[in-house]
Amino acid sequence: MTDMQNLYLLVPLAPLAGALIAGLFGKTIGRNGAHLVTILGVLVAFVASVVIFQDVRNGHLFNGTVYTWMQSGGLTFNVGFLIDPLTTMMMLVVTFVSLMVHIYTIGYMHDDPGYQRFFSYISLFTFSMLMLVMSNNFLQLFFGWEAVGLVSYLLIGFWHERPTAIYANLKAFLVNRVGDFGFLLGIGLIAAYAGSLDYAEVFAKAGYLASMDMPGTGWPLITAICICLFIGAMGKSAQVPLHVWLPDSMEGPTPISALIHAATMVTAGIFMVARMSPLFELSDVALSFVLVIGATTALFMGFLGIVQNDIKRVVAYSTLSQLGYMTVALGVSAYSAAVFHLMTHAFFKALLFLGAGSVIIGMHHVQDMREMGGLRKYMPITWITSLIGSLALIGTPLFSGFYSKDSIIEAVHASTIPGAGYALVCVLAGVFVTAFYSFRMYFLVFHGKERFGNSHGHAGHHGDHDDEEPSTDHHHGLAPGQKPHESPWVVTVPLILLAIPSLFIGYFTIDPMLFGGWFDSAILVGANHVGLAELKEGFHGAWGMAGHAFFTAPFWLAATGVFVAWFFYMVRPDIPAAIQRIFSPIHTLLDNKYYFDRFNEVVFAAGARMLGTGLWKGGDRALIDGVAVNGSARLVGWVAQMARLFQSGHLYQYAFAMIIGVFVLLTFWFKPV
Repeated sequence: MTDMQNLYLLVPLAPLAGALIAGLFGKTIGRNGAHLVTILGVLVAFVASVVIFQDVRNGHLFNGTVYTWMQSGGLTFNVGFLIDPLTTMMMLVVTFVSLMVHIYTIGYMHDDPGYQRFFSYISLFTFSMLMLVMSNNFLQLFFGWEAVGLVSYLLIGFWHERPTAIYANLKAFLVNRVGDFGFLLGIGLIAAYAGSLDYAEVFAKAGYLASMDMPGTGWPLITAICICLFIGAMGKSAQVPLHVWLPDSMEGPTPISALIHAATMVTAGIFMVARMSPLFELSDVALSFVLVIGATTALFMGFLGIVQNDIKRVVAYSTLSQLGYMTVALGVSAYSAAVFHLMTHAFFKALLFLGAGSVIIGMHHVQDMREMGGLRKYMPITWITSLIGSLALIGTPLFSGFYSKDSIIEAVHASTIPGAGYALVCVLAGVFVTAFYSFRMYFLVFHGKERFGNSHGHAGHHGDHDDEEPSTDHHHGLAPGQKPHESPWVVTVPLILLAIPSLFIGYFTIDPMLFGGWFDSAILVGANHVGLAELKEGFHGAWGMAGHAFFTAPFWLAATGVFVAWFFYMVRPDIPAAIQRIFSPIHTLLDNKYYFDRFNEVVFAAGARMLGTGLWKGGDRALIDGVAVNGSARLVGWVAQMARLFQSGHLYQYAFAMIIGVFVLLTFWFKPV
């Protein structure tokens, strides 16, 4: 094994080692030892990822097997790595964001009794995500896919003494199982018809798969495969209707909101579809399905962010909307734009989540924005970094989000794939909606009248209120006269380090990532899908693109959204209340999240409950207990009672029974010769 191959192994194994040490020996090494060993593991993974990135830039790619697990029939199950530009980009994003979250966690979780356990979980998550993005076969992809789901379940329910946290992690687990069922079906179809689980071998047979139909249906096999794979992505990347788990996942600590539900895990579905581009390019039906689902998520999940008052839930619905934008890009074959937005979004959304966590710390664990206001002068670092994140999110020219989001909108505008017209309306309207809810949050939190310190004395610990995070403090909220405070350096330093790429990374990477052929060896786009071709023809550098933006609809839609938010919440706060009264049915619909949860409870949960009750009463109690267990006992008792009639102790009865037995044998068993 070469030195570079050893380095490939080091990237996932270093966080795994940190997770095992912190998890198994946490009490021995203490709190400091737990965060030191896990941070060191992720730091090693990040440095190794930078070295590998430079090696890939020099043209050195790798696709090989590290370990053969087993062979069954014609299938070989391997553990291997595919190191190409797409992989290295994801490795850098995962390790850098994870490193920032690890450092941030020192300050955020410093008083939590589960400190070592939390560090073990987030380091284990980093290992799982790296195994997913580095895989060169579907088996390892599925392993990483399920592992990040498992660790997400553990982290969402980290504060397991809270019923809401247990409900949230169970909900995430069940919804993701629905998506994973489709994902597993897609992998099964590939294994059955391609005869391999290796990416390269499957992609080489893509044309053969495209020529086949599903037996007995007449459906194109490649369409069935792609839709099944995308159903997995719908669960993991929280696309309608499998999105319902992500907002509730805010029950977990804020650091995992940034790590899992903004920057890494939820983007696994986007990464997977981009990796599977050689398959998706052969099915316009599958691409249209992806496009419509993504467009619906981008717009309608953004609407929900408008009515949220919990600061973390606003950012959560923003994540849902931006994942919709990435999915739209996949649907119009602009895979490069999708992963480009994945990268820029990872930085500014992690920044916004960690900024929200910093606000929660400063507000003594209050998350309701209606109890904030005027925090700018008390938390200047949190304020300026949150402003940078918000400006990047809404697509302000020169900020990172501008380059990726506008590229997606241009690709949709140029696309001829069925559904592109609907998608264009959704992504353009989504620009205004995003700007409005983002700056509604910004103005309510950092500007205007100070609304904190009006109530106090919520004695308790670890989640006395569903919308508050556990704390070892004896109260939630600021006392009358008490003022917010800036967070410690272990919180603010990650904010600053995430704000830097949120500002500049789009400017410096748009040319190579979208137009310079960086992803040519990893992503395939068919000649009949224009994707980013028109944007490439009109691209005259990052500076020129930013200058041109001032004459485009997205810029003015975003500017209008910011202005309306300022006017509504800074100048005339009575207007939102009046609108809510006038359009109360619409507000009720949004407040109930389109009744998706209610529908799931009435249809699926009630059906499952009826099925469970039937299996319990009919299967468990009646069949197993009533027939198999108690029935066999009653049968033995009846046989014993009958046998008692012949066990009297009288010799003449035994002789009579023997004579009857011999008679029966001679009569019924022996035939005359």
